[in-house]
Amino acid sequence: MTIMDMLGQSGVLAVLGMSVVFGFLVIMIISVTVVGKIMQAGGKGAEIPSAAGSSVPAKVGDNASVTAAISAAVNEYRKSN
Repeated sequence: MTIMDMLGQSGVLAVLGMSVVFGFLVIMIISVTVVGKIMQAGGKGAEIPSAAGSSVPAKVGDNASVTAAISAAVNEYRKSN
């Protein structure tokens, strides 16, 4: 087997390997998209588990409580350090 034959085989193997990985990634993206659409259609897409174990729907415009919690944590950190 000559060096050119080995280079040809390695090129074919590299292209085959990249094709398999690309195909897997395409299938994974399609399946994640489909599952996401199914979850949104079922109404389960925007729920965040709370400390009590129940689900609380996430609100897009509810940034005031998050900002207050972060501010309180930063102030507490500055006091202790």
